[in-house]
Amino acid sequence: MNALSCKIRAAIYCRKSSEEGLDQAFNSLHAQRESCLNYVLSQVREGWLALDEEYDDPGFSGGTLQRPALQRLLRDVEAGRIDVVVTYKLDRLSRSLTDFVKLIELFDKHHVTFVSITQQFNTTTSMGRLTLNILLSFAQFERELAGERIRDKFLQSRKRGLWMGGHAPLGYDVRDRRLVVNDAEASLVRHIFQRFLQVGSATKLVQELNAAGHRTKRGKPFDKGVVYKLLHNPTYTGRVTHKGSVYEGQHEAIVDRGTWDKVHAILAENAHRRASRTRAATPALLKGLIFGPDGHAMAPSHTRRRGRLYRFYRTTTALKLGHDACPIRSVPAGDVEAAVIGQIRALLRAPEVVVRVWRAAYLEDNAIDEREVVEALQRLDPLWDQLFPVEQARIIQLLVERVIVRLDGLEIRLRVEGISSLVEDLRRREPERTAA
Repeated sequence: MNALSCKIRAAIYCRKSSEEGLDQAFNSLHAQRESCLNYVLSQVREGWLALDEEYDDPGFSGGTLQRPALQRLLRDVEAGRIDVVVTYKLDRLSRSLTDFVKLIELFDKHHVTFVSITQQFNTTTSMGRLTLNILLSFAQFERELAGERIRDKFLQSRKRGLWMGGHAPLGYDVRDRRLVVNDAEASLVRHIFQRFLQVGSATKLVQELNAAGHRTKRGKPFDKGVVYKLLHNPTYTGRVTHKGSVYEGQHEAIVDRGTWDKVHAILAENAHRRASRTRAATPALLKGLIFGPDGHAMAPSHTRRRGRLYRFYRTTTALKLGHDACPIRSVPAGDVEAAVIGQIRALLRAPEVVVRVWRAAYLEDNAIDEREVVEALQRLDPLWDQLFPVEQARIIQLLVERVIVRLDGLEIRLRVEGISSLVEDLRRREPERTAA
């Protein structure tokens, strides 16, 4: 090994707060450097080598890190030119505990140790590292204490009804940490609450708002998410919220409590109705896998006509913005699912796929042969109709990566790697079927 590679490169940092005495032949900076240099020389047997570069900050306070020599030192640390930083005292490096911790963290990141020669502070030793950990613990305590003070102040400000930052909701502007009614926007907010009471549908309301040219606070078209958020915002009743608690605000209400209660009665009723429909709905095989031509997901839905259930997948774009917002509003669930299942069955019958699956399975289990793979895949056809909908959906999730509904047809992306797991499931089912 090259002897130079074992050397520990020591950088000596010196600082003096005032410029008094700097014009003397031998001043405080010289004294600091000489003491640090003697310490480095005492560590020569350990491989220490003092760098010729001088890192001196004459006339700079230790309360800031914006010192020319210190910044040059830090750049050299980041560049990997230094192994240990030596100072006369801790406060020569920094008088701020927070800044000192930042420096030590930077040194540690670049595997640089720190030594204060007059205070027995040396991170190359176990005692030095213990001292460092104590300092870091106190710094962490100080940070957490400051955070608690900020959170307490925030809570007290909320309880007093003050606006504590963020974007003002539609209908208000912020002045001196208080919400002030924007008359034009407030009129639109009242209109939204009143129209929802009349139509009872966020979808219809969104269509009306966008058709009339109304826009959100940020100038974007309305969608159902924005409308629901607006209808659930207690700010409009003169209140403010903080972590689930509601307090009386110091701003003027835009919506009276009677209107608010009526709107939320409708919202609660609609939510219960939607939940009931969801529980009664037939499991959707392609839930989370099917997407419309605009790249947005399609959600399973259904309707009943003359006692008959019709299932379909509808684009979330159409759900949020109305049917006219997407070229394909919905597709029949049965037709799409049948097409996907047909593709899967064709894939499982393809000889090249069988060979790929067998090779993958062989790597996991040398006892499996190609015939077992073929038989397992062939059992899927008669087995499919016997599976519960939940099992069918699990297999679809295993084998299908994405289904894209385009204007000219379907694009089905399959997961060939998922077939190996399916084969193992089918092999386990065979003894159960034989025993039965």
